[in-house]
Amino acid sequence: MKMNKIYFPIIIAIAVAVGLLLGSRLNSFGDAAFSAKNTKRNKLNKLIDFIEREYVDDINSDSIVDLTVNGILENLDPHSVYISKSELQSVSENMKGDFVGIGVNFYMYKDTVAIIKTINGGPSEKAGIKAGDRLLFANSFQLYNKKIDNDTLFSKLKGEKGSTVSITVYRKTTNQKLKINVKRDVVPIKSVDVSLKISDKVGYIKINRFAETTYDEFHKALLSLKSQGIKELVIDLRDNGGGYLEVAVAIADDILKDKELIVKTKNKKGREDKTFATEKGDFEDGKVYVLINENSASASEILAGAIQDNDRGVVVGRRSFGKGLVQREMPLGDGSAVRLTVARYYTPSGRSIQKPYSDKGSDYFNEFEKRFESGELYEADSIKVADSLKFRTKKGRVVYGGGGITPDVFVPFQAKHGEEATFRFMQSGFVSYFVFEHLDNKRALLGDYSVKKLKEEILGSDIYLNAFKKYTTESGVLLNFNQKEKIKKYLYAEFVRQIYDEISYYEIILSEDAMIKKVLEMKVSNE
Repeated sequence: MKMNKIYFPIIIAIAVAVGLLLGSRLNSFGDAAFSAKNTKRNKLNKLIDFIEREYVDDINSDSIVDLTVNGILENLDPHSVYISKSELQSVSENMKGDFVGIGVNFYMYKDTVAIIKTINGGPSEKAGIKAGDRLLFANSFQLYNKKIDNDTLFSKLKGEKGSTVSITVYRKTTNQKLKINVKRDVVPIKSVDVSLKISDKVGYIKINRFAETTYDEFHKALLSLKSQGIKELVIDLRDNGGGYLEVAVAIADDILKDKELIVKTKNKKGREDKTFATEKGDFEDGKVYVLINENSASASEILAGAIQDNDRGVVVGRRSFGKGLVQREMPLGDGSAVRLTVARYYTPSGRSIQKPYSDKGSDYFNEFEKRFESGELYEADSIKVADSLKFRTKKGRVVYGGGGITPDVFVPFQAKHGEEATFRFMQSGFVSYFVFEHLDNKRALLGDYSVKKLKEEILGSDIYLNAFKKYTTESGVLLNFNQKEKIKKYLYAEFVRQIYDEISYYEIILSEDAMIKKVLEMKVSNE
């Protein structure tokens, strides 16, 4: 794949706003919806009506309404947001945790839909579609040699559960054009990326968001790790922007003991709701470590705060994002929706971790540069805390409110030679595209390699590293190659993922992870 230019930010800003319910009155714009007391609302409604009837040019009144809604919400807080009709379906599917489709990971390669991998156990795998296949037609709709936007492509591949789509593929390895009927089915969107053992007694679970299915995924992973004999658990919430509060609560309930406070919420009327752990819980005794960073937000902070304030485990990493506002969502009647902040949440010690939001723009959502310049990403002593917002955990330890969760054990951003930025990039889609294209030319050969031989092939020389250097340069990416042996290891990991499985991929990259190394060091020092 030749990309015109790719700009790689050091860190990906997270815009977090998740929740449920807004008053349905925003659904109506007719005069009848407004009483005499609501003259200001009536004024807005009349203005739109005047524009529709009298304005000299034709104007799309729907777009005016969208602008108006966005303008109103911009005067509130950064997390009260409008979701357009075109965006709502993908947002809803992401939070629901599944969709109905054919189950493939793909990207557009030279104006053709190329299959990186089929989803394990999904409709395409069952039907016989393979990694490397090019999709030529969905029924009679041509998918190659033209520009297709994602909405159009998805509309051809998604459909009703049980419906069939005829996919014509080109298989490069056998130089065949095949017509394959794929029966659409529910395809999961995983929120638990992986669960595995990182040492004999330590389990690891990585959660990327808190969706409807997350607790079930987490609980299944936890029970599996327990059956493998783990005594300690690492929950990785790095770059997890949040999601459903009640899902974070359910996970905390598995870890905290009966009647321990998990979270408090308070609305504008001062009503306070407290949520406590119940007597059920499948990991109430083993040691717990929670990994966070500057992109861990909202529900991630609820879970980390509950563990920290109850002295249940150790929070490891860097100060979290700082979102202590609760949103609720309601459809506006035309396929769009609004998420409105309806309450603040507080950790068990009573602290609000919402950071100030006088600036509601990009600086609010991406503080990385400010935190980097202040030194707090690489020096724990540089983290600014408000002495006036001092609280105490269950055992009397001091914690602070006013802007995120400060970890118990600090792990600095790996700034040397741009190391952490490079390794974040090495886990991006760009690397998976490079590996796919390399595999595409050697799939029959490399696909037959054992893991050991594949490792020798990639790590034993600089052939793949040099090819990757050329690929990045031609794509306009400036990447620091000082840590060349580690870069080769990440390339090896991605080859393993595409040829073999996800768990093996994570076993390789976690061996280079600074926070995981810190946890394992702590474990050894405590033994």
